[in-house]
Amino acid sequence: MATVNWSDRAVVQTSGLYPYVPGKPVEMLLAEKGLKEAVKLASNENPYGPSPKAIKAIKKAVGEVHRYPDGDCGELKQALAVKHGCGIENILLGNGSNEVLELLIRTFAGHGDEVIYSQRGFIVYALATQAAGATGVAVPEADGLSHDLDAMLTVITKQTRVICIANPNNPTGTLHGMIALQQFLDRLPRDVVVIMDEAYYEFVADELGDTVNELDHPGLVISRTFSKAYGLAGCRIGYAIADSEIVSLVNRFREPFNVNFLAQRAALAALDDWAWVMARVTDCKQERDRLELTFDAWGILGGRSFGNFVLLRHTHASRILQMLEDQGMIPRPLGPYGMPDYLRISVGSEQENEQLLKALESVLRAL
Repeated sequence: MATVNWSDRAVVQTSGLYPYVPGKPVEMLLAEKGLKEAVKLASNENPYGPSPKAIKAIKKAVGEVHRYPDGDCGELKQALAVKHGCGIENILLGNGSNEVLELLIRTFAGHGDEVIYSQRGFIVYALATQAAGATGVAVPEADGLSHDLDAMLTVITKQTRVICIANPNNPTGTLHGMIALQQFLDRLPRDVVVIMDEAYYEFVADELGDTVNELDHPGLVISRTFSKAYGLAGCRIGYAIADSEIVSLVNRFREPFNVNFLAQRAALAALDDWAWVMARVTDCKQERDRLELTFDAWGILGGRSFGNFVLLRHTHASRILQMLEDQGMIPRPLGPYGMPDYLRISVGSEQENEQLLKALESVLRAL
């Protein structure tokens, strides 16, 4: 039988495209190293888990999973509309905010169009842009870590359709304030879609303010997730708030029943347990500050982070990664972002962070 070169049959943007690579699973490290236990600090997950109300809602909903979920997520949309002071027609739900980002880019950018993002912004922007057949324009950071908003303005052309800004930024943890963001938006063409990716918003809500109601641009889309502060990463649910016409257009590309039933029930319950969620955010920020102070004292702090992770910078970062994995600790290497001397380390529980610091101290002594 003659063989077929399927690469020749795939769409052109498949060339050079690769799947998103998540943090190494605990099970993989255990198998690789022959260990009995490990601590994953690679994916910015919430070490405290979801709220008690969300857990109860999931357990209650299990018996109903033989039914399709509400394809429009009506009840959840209503709760989010009340929370943010907008209409349900302004809410877009997705299978994680990752799907929301991909749908937005797919809807507004294609062959011949351009999507602008920071060179060290969330890597999914570049992947989604290539998958859509559009051209990505990666803008270097002014200080090596933070979005250079002025430089992003200079590369806008008539082909620019979408601009992606992560605030706080993953993986660098940097933050732009409200004044800088609005000044940036004021200088943009009015018909450019601006995705403000706020996956880590809850960790900066007090410092940043209400971006949904205070930032102004007709093409502004604010995306958020239940994966981080809410502790529902395994449920896969995120959302965006935007002009109703933008939402309507994106919904044409959305898969039916893209948000599963358990995720919808868990998210509703989590919204009703806001005090618990923010208490855990406070716990996380306190632990983050403790880690950063220690890293700074050891001379390995890569920069201040406003997310639920910290940055380690060392010439031998790759060796540190290997040695930490040998001790059952899983950080995230940032080589794919052009940052080979950095590791991104999620903030764990107090116990997990103690294990990390103990392991890291021994590693640094052995280098």
